[in-house]
Amino acid sequence: MNKRRLVERFWKALMIASTAVVIGCLLFIVVTVIWKGLPALSLSMITRIPKGGYYLGKEGGILNAILGSLYLALGATALACVLSLPVVIFLNVYCRKRSRLAELTRFSFDVLWGIPSIVYGAFGFVLMVYFGMRTSLLAGIVTVALLEVPIMSRAIDEVIKLVPRELKEASYSLGATRLETSLKVIIRQCLPGILTGILIAFGRGIGDAASVLFTAGFTDRIPTSLGQPAATLPLAIFFQLGTPFPEVRQRAYASAAILTILILFISVLARVLSRRYTKHVIR
Repeated sequence: MNKRRLVERFWKALMIASTAVVIGCLLFIVVTVIWKGLPALSLSMITRIPKGGYYLGKEGGILNAILGSLYLALGATALACVLSLPVVIFLNVYCRKRSRLAELTRFSFDVLWGIPSIVYGAFGFVLMVYFGMRTSLLAGIVTVALLEVPIMSRAIDEVIKLVPRELKEASYSLGATRLETSLKVIIRQCLPGILTGILIAFGRGIGDAASVLFTAGFTDRIPTSLGQPAATLPLAIFFQLGTPFPEVRQRAYASAAILTILILFISVLARVLSRRYTKHVIR
């Protein structure tokens, strides 16, 4: 057996082992969380809000945290999409390919992507103090949107870069403006990737705790307006794990199982939507 074939088999085995480790870690995390939280997981926990002494082992549920997380993540993702999509279209349609502005913007997004979420939380807290706001759903939405913007922008940016240049030129040759080409050709071509980027950002937003710790606050009630504080699943898990009562810590694992199932659902939904809208993509 020659040396080249040995090297080929070595790297193939290494890739298979790496894939097995990644899949194994995912299964281990999911199985562990569900196994430890399943005894405390019940319909009443999902459909009821905490009652007096809930964090001491009394009755109640985490409906406030589930709805609070969904409100916050949906609002933040919508705001991030409004901010990200025009910027990405500007970079790829209106800027020159080697424009310094485009390179600086992409570098800034990369830096923002790597900043820890607690820094976003601290920045959001500074904004709250400056504008005289209190912890609220609105403050949490703004902070999480800032966290999601670089993730969503870079994901969509990489997808739009793959649009064939000939497709854009064909649109221009038919008399379409840059804006019309962007909205009717490029976005349609990139729709599967755009949806995937949006759902990835949504999953990051719904699972983040540090960025909302100082901004969204925490409450046992379901928020009915943007000015009220909102509970989230990550913070509910954090507070429940910090108690000395075993039954409450078990509820924390049940909350973690619910959050994990939500993230898995979002990931599967991203795959399904991506495949569904791939029929519009020109290859």
